[in-house]
Formats: sequence, C-alpha cells, structure tokens
Amino acid sequence: MTAFRRLGALLVVCVLATAVSAKELAPPAPAAPDKTTADKPLIQIAILLDTSGSMNGLINQARTQLWTIVNEFARSKQGGHTPRLEVALYEYGKSELPASEGYIRQILPLTEDLDKISEQLFALTTNGGDEYCGQVIQAATKGLSWSANPRVYKAIFIAGNEPFTQGSVDYKLSCRDAIAKGIIVNTIHCGTESEGKTTGWPDGAKLADGQALNIDQNRAVVAIKAPQDEEIVRLSTELNTTYIAYGRAGAESQVRQQAQDALAAAPSAAAAGANVERSLSKAQSVYKNSTWDLVDAAKENKVKLEEVDAKDLPENMKKMSSDERKAYVAEQAKKRETLQKQINDLGAQRDKYVAEKRREEAAGGPDTLDAAMLKAVREQMEKKEFEVAEK
Repeated sequence: MTAFRRLGALLVVCVLATAVSAKELAPPAPAAPDKTTADKPLIQIAILLDTSGSMNGLINQARTQLWTIVNEFARSKQGGHTPRLEVALYEYGKSELPASEGYIRQILPLTEDLDKISEQLFALTTNGGDEYCGQVIQAATKGLSWSANPRVYKAIFIAGNEPFTQGSVDYKLSCRDAIAKGIIVNTIHCGTESEGKTTGWPDGAKLADGQALNIDQNRAVVAIKAPQDEEIVRLSTELNTTYIAYGRAGAESQVRQQAQDALAAAPSAAAAGANVERSLSKAQSVYKNSTWDLVDAAKENKVKLEEVDAKDLPENMKKMSSDERKAYVAEQAKKRETLQKQINDLGAQRDKYVAEKRREEAAGGPDTLDAAMLKAVREQMEKKEFEVAEK
C-alpha cells in the first residue's frame, strides 16, 4: 500500500511540474472575445465558380462585383444590428485540378478577411475540364464550418454553364444534404433560361429552397458614374493610413490591402465601379482586419496593447510607453471613424444619384452576377428576419 501511495505522490508531482513548465512556456492568453461581436448576427456565403475554359467572363464579373455584393450585406440588419459576414470560395471544373477530387478546390474557407477573397478572385485562371456540380456542393456543405444557429443566413451560390447533372455525386443528394443543414443553394446558370432548364440548373435550387438564376457571363458591367466617386476613393486611400499593422501577418496583410485597392482601380475594374464599391465597403463594419490591425484588434478585444511585444509593433510605436501606445491607437481609431462617416455620407448621396439615373435609363437584358445574387438574397434574408435596405 505504501508503494502505491508513493507512486501516486510521484505522479502528482510530475503532473504539477509539467503544468508549471507548460504555463511558463505558453504565450500569454489572448483577451476574451468581445461579447458584442460574438452576439452579432451572421451571414455565411459560399461562392462556387466554374473555372473551365469558357468562364473568363464569369470570373471577371466576380472580381469586379465582389464589393457591390458585400455592400448589400453591409446595409442589412437583424434586430437592429449589422451582421458579421463570412465568405468562402471554391473553384471547380478546371482540368489542372486533381481529377481524384472531382476537379474541385477549396480556395478559402469561411473567412471575414474580404481582402483575401478579392486577392484570390484576381488570381483565378480558367482552363477546360469537367464540371461536377453535385460534388462541389457536397464539398462546400461538408467542408465548411457552417453555424448551427437557425437565425444565420447560410447560402451557397454555384455558377456555371455545363449540365448540372454531371459527375458521380448526385446533385439531388447534395442539395438535400445542404438544406437539411439550413444551407440554401442558389444556382446561377451562365446562359439562357431555356438552356438552364434543359440542363437541370433550376432543379438544384428547387431542392434546396434557392433561386434559379440566369446571367450573361460575357456582358460587360458598366457602372453609373456619380459626382461623389472621386472623393469617396480619395477618402478610402486616406483610410489606409489609420491601419496599424502588427505581428507576423501585419506587413503582408497591409500590402494585400493596398494591392486590392490597386486592382479595383485598374481601368476595366474601375469602369465596372469596383474601386468605388470597394471604397464604400471599407467604411462598413463587415470589412474587418482584427487579425493584423491593432485598431480593429483593440476594438474587438482581440489583444491587450500592454501585452503586445515591441518587436511586433511598427517602428514608430516601438519606443512608445504603454500609455502612448494606447493614445496612438485611440487617435487612429477616431480618425478612422471620421473618415468612414464621411465616406458613408457621400455614399448615401451617391445612392440617390445612381437610383435616379437607373430610373432614367431603365436598362433591361440578362442579369450580371451581382444583380442575380442580390435578387436572390433579399427575399431569402427577409425570411431570416434581416431588414435589407434598398439602394
């Protein structure tokens, strides 16, 4: 009995010693998440793009209209609160993707880092291949961290132009599995409505409470220019000066932010309004950068400024005292709020101007990707008790 007691005591000492050692070696625990952020409404979207050889037009629309779609979600509210937005991105149907995986690639899981989504959209290329809609829907349904909360708006948007029925995974099973998890499947056929019907695209949407939409993927999106545009973009550039990059990911993410500004401002993208829509997005709460920006991180209680190592700070903050750092972050936060308000005020003026011009033009014809997506989400989000503001 004595031997057993000694062995027990020895084990207790070893466990305690290991725990103490681990505690000494472990990094400081992160600050508790901001409850107001955790309790915010949530929107989760997975975008599944056909990247086979004929889909260059679709990819271009996705690149240039991402921020238009983001702004639609940014204007919505549930219970008076602006939602968090998570977006995932898949490509399918490109021959250079692994055949063993159904020519499918998860580019990004559900993320709030919208700059990464933009970066990956601009990096997409197309090539011939086989498009397996049922399999990519299954991959997104099973492979993403979907919320179990019934009030969350969860939707898959799958766009392509080949028969919906291709592949070894039955799209009927995939769509039923999706809606069983509360995930709506909206199908976007790139072509005529009659072609979409004969190739099964509406059937997938019907099975998962979604909408079957048709677009002209080769239609050039031309934005209505407004008097406020130039000032909105200028203020967005100034907004970048309020970001304080920190940690390992900081410098890389700040470069990414500026690169996405430049891509949105390129002539073809700017003609489609991407630079203005991106600038408006950056003034919304859905544009979050708390993984690399001290202002957002402090606001969301993701870090304690006094615990951030000096080596992880930008040069101008390294020699500051703890109080000086807090004051500097607060100063940048205030400057950002002022700039965002100016952008939003101009955005409201711009919306009125653009709405009037649209009424005058009353343009018809097949939808583009952004118009098709916005048409679908408004009705679906209202069922989840979201209020969607019209532009």
